[in-house]
Amino acid sequence: GVFREWSAWPWQERLSVFMRAAALVVGPYRERLVAATMLDQSKTTYEAEADAACELADFFRFNAAAVEALYEVQPRSDAEAWNRMEYRPLEGFVYAVTPFNFTAIGGNLPTAPAMLGNVAVWKPSVHAMVSASIVMELLEEAGLPAGVINLVYGDPAEVTDVVLDHPDFAGLHFTGSTDVFRALWSRAGQNLDRYRSFPRLVGETGGKGFVLALPSANPQAVAAAVVKGAFGYQGQKCSAASRVYVPASLWPEVRDRLVADVESIRMGDPTDFTNFMGAVIDAAAFGRHRDAIAMARGASEARVIAGGETDDREGWFVEPTVIETTDPGFALMREELFGPILTVHVYDDARWAETLELVDRTGPYGLTGAVFSTERKAIEEAHRALRHAAGNFYVNDKPTGAVVGQQPFGGARASGTNDKAGSRWNLIRWLSPRSIKETLAPPTDYRYPFLAEG
Repeated sequence: GVFREWSAWPWQERLSVFMRAAALVVGPYRERLVAATMLDQSKTTYEAEADAACELADFFRFNAAAVEALYEVQPRSDAEAWNRMEYRPLEGFVYAVTPFNFTAIGGNLPTAPAMLGNVAVWKPSVHAMVSASIVMELLEEAGLPAGVINLVYGDPAEVTDVVLDHPDFAGLHFTGSTDVFRALWSRAGQNLDRYRSFPRLVGETGGKGFVLALPSANPQAVAAAVVKGAFGYQGQKCSAASRVYVPASLWPEVRDRLVADVESIRMGDPTDFTNFMGAVIDAAAFGRHRDAIAMARGASEARVIAGGETDDREGWFVEPTVIETTDPGFALMREELFGPILTVHVYDDARWAETLELVDRTGPYGLTGAVFSTERKAIEEAHRALRHAAGNFYVNDKPTGAVVGQQPFGGARASGTNDKAGSRWNLIRWLSPRSIKETLAPPTDYRYPFLAEG
């Protein structure tokens, strides 16, 4: 019933709900959303403001504009027929599974399909339930009818069992780990016979963001980008810089700046605005990071050159940590940690072309990456060599901080389906177009003129 009513709304009326929601995000709900993101997800005020206020409002506004542009795309007609495309929602519901690290992603994943007339089941992270409930409250105030987006709390496995076994499951909009997305994809594949349609599976998953400094790079710019890209929000971003390649000629200056910057970083309660970092999300994450640092300390091919301490007495705090390794295939260069741990490999300046190949083939991911150089030819070589290594590729900038409407976000390989959140490329996945041809003057005889008797 809700699906039939909502999908029948004129698209302008549907979009008006989310335009009002954007105004509520940056207006009366702004402080609550930012505070919840700070306290529940341990984001600093800068990170929380950019996420829960600015990016969430951007998703609502830019998606609405992209939907309008999509609906305007129509086929050609001629003198004999009127051709048009009807942009139907999927025949069923969309399952939105959202992560802890961005309140904006939590708000985007169920609402993007809803803008196109779909209904959704929204399962937020257990670590972001407060911000999710506030987003749901403001959507209702903006005029979203009850039942269009259904916020569900509970055990993820139990909720997923019910959802993915339902015949009306029509789509998955997911952000989270690669392993979980693979499991959901596999489960959906096993259930294909029971679904009404082939479901649309959209996922943004893990990453191992790289920063590659070429010999002509500005070392100060490299160091600044690496620190912000690796340690902003405790490195808990799928886009975070976590493996860095620096030529030997630049390493002394880059290293000294990295070490000095790490020593200057303040860490603690996000309500203290002098802190650059907060706690990591939970005990399990803390344990993974502590063990990774211990592994590096015990490895002959690696050494900790900055940070490296952990403290779980009052919250799960992991110092920003820089590890140098002589082995470009070292585990911490390949495996996603999702924490404030950065691993650096120093390479011979003369081998920078080979290093491009090394960056491309190290690890399974293909989400974000950055190249630093002041030489245009080298930048172009990196463009070509790293074409598939990152879905979001940055030149002389950190690999984090994609802006809705400016850098559509997503990667391939083990990083997901690269459907580019916050753009029309994502939105078309939630449509099932119908081509309609209406012949204006139908023929009344099957015979072609040449068949007539002479």
